[in-house]
Amino acid sequence: MPLPKAELHLHVEGTLEPELAFDLAARNGVKLPYADTDELREAYRFEDLQSFLNLYYELMAVLRTERDFEDLADAYLTRAAAQGVRHAEIFFDPQAHLARGLDMGTVVEGLWRALGRSEESHGISTRLILCFLRDESADSALETLEAARPYLDRITGIGLDSAEVGHPPAKFRQVYETAAALGLRRVAHAGEEGPPEYITEALDLLGIERVDHGLRCMEDPELVERLVRERVPLTLCPLSNVRLRTVDTLADHPLPAMLDAGLLCTVNSDDPAYFGGYADDNFRAVRESLGLTEDRLRELARNSFLASFLEDDEERRARYLAEVDAYVF
Repeated sequence: MPLPKAELHLHVEGTLEPELAFDLAARNGVKLPYADTDELREAYRFEDLQSFLNLYYELMAVLRTERDFEDLADAYLTRAAAQGVRHAEIFFDPQAHLARGLDMGTVVEGLWRALGRSEESHGISTRLILCFLRDESADSALETLEAARPYLDRITGIGLDSAEVGHPPAKFRQVYETAAALGLRRVAHAGEEGPPEYITEALDLLGIERVDHGLRCMEDPELVERLVRERVPLTLCPLSNVRLRTVDTLADHPLPAMLDAGLLCTVNSDDPAYFGGYADDNFRAVRESLGLTEDRLRELARNSFLASFLEDDEERRARYLAEVDAYVF
């Protein structure tokens, strides 16, 4: 059994494997522009963030019904359980679905069919985080939050994803203030392709509690000191960083230096169907490429539970941490 861990940076739409994409396309009468799963998997060899996003949004066309979203989430949870994931805080992108004519209820209720029984079926506790697309307007984000109001009993927090450059966090200040007033937790992608200043802006203007990615913080020593002092978690995604050319090779990844600096880093899979690995695949990859010791791996696993939004269930968090401490490599 792999090391117990929490997954805090996972886009459920990014878990759509080619086989499931074809199954859902057949179910819904959607014609994909690929001959078979092999040709589609070859398309997953994209060149950069934008080419990935183009494919990512194209394939969402197969997701039409509550059952589709249930099957998508359940397939991820099955894989996650085999990878040692004990708790998952799952992102979803409702704007991409609302723009296709779906309603919020179809998406949330479908995902919740799987998440609601996840602990019983997979041994994984879950949280759901609604992400706004930063290349859409701030007004669109506010409208999306309004559409989500009837489902806030299922939604723990909000996030911010998609193309980062040219879309600074300040653009979404109002929707984050509204979400905070509603009691929602707040995270945001920052400092992946965007500069370290985006991280500072997200902290100061959006009030985020976790930084998704954030590896470019290492370019700003004062920011690193602040993140360490305030114990702000960073949800790193090593295999994703390599596939999107944020770092050239895994051996170049700043994770060891970030840990040495005292940053509260976690390791996650981001969009695992596209980036070549789920949660424990990322753990094994950094262990092999970066020479991380067992103590470092245990630290990363502990960090994942410490950084999770489990304040409402400290007994569960303590139980998960005990599992990490008792783990034998």
